Amino acid sequence: MRWFDDFFERQARNVALKTSRRSALLRIGRVMVGTAFLLPVLPFDRQPRAQHGAIDDGKHDPLDPERCEYWRYCSLDGTLCTCCGGSITTCPPGSEPSSVTWIGTCHNPEDGKDYLVSYNDCCGGASCGHCFCNQNEGERPGYRMGIHNDINWCMGNESSVYHCTVSVVLGESGAKAG
Repeated sequence: MRWFDDFFERQARNVALKTSRRSALLRIGRVMVGTAFLLPVLPFDRQPRAQHGAIDDGKHDPLDPERCEYWRYCSLDGTLCTCCGGSITTCPPGSEPSSVTWIGTCHNPEDGKDYLVSYNDCCGGASCGHCFCNQNEGERPGYRMGIHNDINWCMGNESSVYHCTVSVVLGESGAKAG
């Protein structure tokens, strides 16, 4: 096995004669940075943990506005303003409604009718983080912006910080304007 040791000794001396420590560190750094872009990004859960709105405790009351199952929230993707100091239709103090919205059609179990619902993100202040809901009824791909709910709709406001989302009933679906 002497030949094996001699071979690696010659190779190591040859590398030492042709390179410096700086160039070796530079090459090692390039390899490390290059492989960082090639490694796959591991999946992680992006949803914040809800305090009570998104927890499935077996109660699916479509008439409770502080639960994700509330009928108006059928296309809501975000935090409920009812858990953040606001109401179903009004933003909490210190935030303002987004200037652009997305629209969904939701079924009201009380009267059996479908309604057009406008979802307004409330912008400004810190993110609330309570009662996160991800309802996707009728969601379409991102190229149909007006009916896509995975966008920060605060982008048109002075503050683009997302706080929570309200749902405003615009009218009955299929109703004729008079």
